[in-house]
Amino acid sequence: MNNHFSDFVDKQTGYTTINMLATPVMQGKEVLAVIMALNKQNAPEFSKEDEDVFKKYINFVSLALKQYHTTYMFNLESRKSQMLLWCANKVFEELTDIERQFHKALYTIRVYLNCERYSVGLLDMTKEKEFYDEWPVKLGEAEPYKGPKTPDGRLVVFAYAEDAYFISLPSSRSPPADHWCLVSGLPTYVAENGFICNMMNAPADEYFTFQKEAFDETGWTIKNVLSLPIVNKKEEIVGVATFYNRKDGKPFDEYDEQITEMLTQFLGWSVLNTDTYDKMNKLENRKDIAQEMLMYQTKATPAEIQSILKYKEKLKVECIEDCDEKELIKILREELPEPNNVELYEWRFSDFPVTEHELIKCGIRLFFEINVVEKFKVPAEVLTRWMYTVRKGYRDITYHNWRHGFNVGQTMFTLLMTGKIKKYYTDLEAFAMVAAAFCHDIDHRGTNNLYQMKSAAPLARLHGSSILERHHLEYSKTLLQDESLNIFQNLNKRQFETVIHLFEVAIIATDLALYFKKRTMFQKIVDAIEKMEKEEDAIKYISMDPTKKEVIMAMMMTGCDLSAITKPWEVQSKVAIMVANEFWEQGDLERTVLQQNPIPMMDRNQSEQLPKLQVGFIDFVCTFVYKEFSRFHKEITPMFDGLQNNRVEWKSRADVYEERMKAIEEEKKKQEEEAAKRGKKEEVVEEVVVEEVAAAAMIANQKHVQFYNFNGTIHCLDYISTTVEEI
Repeated sequence: MNNHFSDFVDKQTGYTTINMLATPVMQGKEVLAVIMALNKQNAPEFSKEDEDVFKKYINFVSLALKQYHTTYMFNLESRKSQMLLWCANKVFEELTDIERQFHKALYTIRVYLNCERYSVGLLDMTKEKEFYDEWPVKLGEAEPYKGPKTPDGRLVVFAYAEDAYFISLPSSRSPPADHWCLVSGLPTYVAENGFICNMMNAPADEYFTFQKEAFDETGWTIKNVLSLPIVNKKEEIVGVATFYNRKDGKPFDEYDEQITEMLTQFLGWSVLNTDTYDKMNKLENRKDIAQEMLMYQTKATPAEIQSILKYKEKLKVECIEDCDEKELIKILREELPEPNNVELYEWRFSDFPVTEHELIKCGIRLFFEINVVEKFKVPAEVLTRWMYTVRKGYRDITYHNWRHGFNVGQTMFTLLMTGKIKKYYTDLEAFAMVAAAFCHDIDHRGTNNLYQMKSAAPLARLHGSSILERHHLEYSKTLLQDESLNIFQNLNKRQFETVIHLFEVAIIATDLALYFKKRTMFQKIVDAIEKMEKEEDAIKYISMDPTKKEVIMAMMMTGCDLSAITKPWEVQSKVAIMVANEFWEQGDLERTVLQQNPIPMMDRNQSEQLPKLQVGFIDFVCTFVYKEFSRFHKEITPMFDGLQNNRVEWKSRADVYEERMKAIEEEKKKQEEEAAKRGKKEEVVEEVVVEEVAAAAMIANQKHVQFYNFNGTIHCLDYISTTVEEI
């Protein structure tokens, strides 16, 4: 007896093997089959002639076997392709829930699995227990968990189980331990160890307890089983897939293992889709909660509304819902300031004499002046609440605060009414333009777009371009999503979409980076208008073309945003200092937080350059805007005149400073030469620094300024008395 021979089959069948002739059937280097001839009759062994005859017949038979193998492999690859294609289709069709995703995918491809039944168990992915669940163990009232764990340390707890027998059967959440697909212990074993288990005679296995009798009235029983872990991209076992009974009655082979392993890998990776969706859903919920908290803090309170819309005092009622809308409109009108008293129609309007609360009333007055409140049925309470909430939406920062927001809204109103541009726009468009102007810088942080990018702020990661402008737009749209703040609530769908589009155009247009793109288009429109003799032709030329109206509106927003540069000098000089201070605050942040040197405009150490910078800003940016508007409508010429007057003021101060600096430089050189002779160079330098500070203070027209000298010592200078004291 050859020691390589196994008598296992003989013992199982009762057959006795005496001699054997065997040869492999090869496909390249792969063994496809082994053909054996057993027990030669009338001879103790197979002869050399038998081997030759056997080989001749085998050569013929191997052709048939190779053909069969090729066909089998083709069908197998076809199954793989079809399975993955259909699986991908269903996986990406269902992204919201992992259970539905797996069910759809597996149920759709069940035809290609070549098995009678399958089951899927999904594990609980929680890695840590709640603190209160650990108390009984820590207090000694319960035994620590000693059951199976996944390779990454999670408890093997199945949170979901599903099985199918040609048709979809009910799934089970938190399935019991005696669920038919879990009771054998095989899924738990696979989840614990991460092995692929292929069992040819499952009921006979002694390690697992498979049910031997029929499961239901169909008489179905388990014969062979193939179980695989479902692993995600993080190499975590998320579930176990088990396949039962090949349809042809044979055990699952290596090709079945390959195709099911490919399937479970794909399903595991697809878990990322549902995980991502779940994270996005949670982020969306967090955003909604944050928005709700924000609205609670930002939205005008009943007391704040009552401070403007005094219905309790005037109508003697406690609930505003009991009031007639016409009476509320009348009460609101009575509380608003007269336009002439605060110069709302004037180019020279200044907000300095007006309180912030009164500016809210002035803002509401502007909507009455353009006759949109009653025409578009804007409720008095909603208008008051929206206006007050917009004011609260502006941060308390140096320049880009509520006062700036109101000034832009007032200038838009003045361009429409005093500047006579309203004739090109409908009432609805004018309504949207004024509202957008009020909101254009809401929630500004006091830093520009470049700083948002440099500091990698969340806004910069959210918006790719026009970062702050897009944030102001989204904030404005968020307010309108609240019905109690939606001043456009009584418009139809098409009208509301028009308003939102105009908000987008108007607010995004305030990004100065876009200014140079639009100004050529505006200039061409102005050139065309100048050549028209009749006003009707100009109105038709613009009002019939939505694009031209948008270009003009965009340029109007730029003109409104920069309008402080056109105000009377006593107003403009104060605003310029406010703007400069906000820039310097950003420069301080760049120096301390970003560890970068700011540009001269943002550097308070170069504050003496303010007049020169103002002249450059007027020449490079502002002059074109107001010169073209004065060509467009002669009524807007006062803005251009104001700009020119302010340029003269800034230029004179810049010239005085330049001359003074030149004289100081000459004196400095002269004194340095003398000091070198006397060995007292330090005293001379300090005296020159004092002179420089005095000159800078005179130019800036401020009584007190801060200046950093070359040694980094901070000095405070009173330019009137020209005394210096070190802080």
